Amino acid sequence: MNHRRSKLLDYLIAGVWIANGLFCKVLNLVPRHQEIVARIIGNAHAGILTRVIGFSEIAMAVWILSGFKTKLNAMTQAVVIATMNSLEFIMAPDLLLWGRFNALFAFLFILVILYNEFYFRNRQIQHM
Repeated sequence: MNHRRSKLLDYLIAGVWIANGLFCKVLNLVPRHQEIVARIIGNAHAGILTRVIGFSEIAMAVWILSGFKTKLNAMTQAVVIATMNSLEFIMAPDLLLWGRFNALFAFLFILVILYNEFYFRNRQIQHM
């Protein structure tokens, strides 16, 4: 049962990375993301950097689904999410969907990722 929950959460977490990477950044269906990048680094290279971030997020989803080094992956996700959201919180809160309240959703997402990795997977291993 825990294995199924863990796999389902893997798919949901990867889906968040794909949606944000592909649709919001690579395809620029949510221009606000490029505006946030421009606010942080300036306009000159915001478009290309936004797409690079988007492709990196897609790569994160592939890494999640690969099951390779899952603990490193979970910790990397937590650091990336915390870093991105801290920068946005400080430098572009007016461009965020829920303003500074976005930090709460980022924190909850980090908790889900870490809970999935360090609780569900550990329980799965213990029951083998």
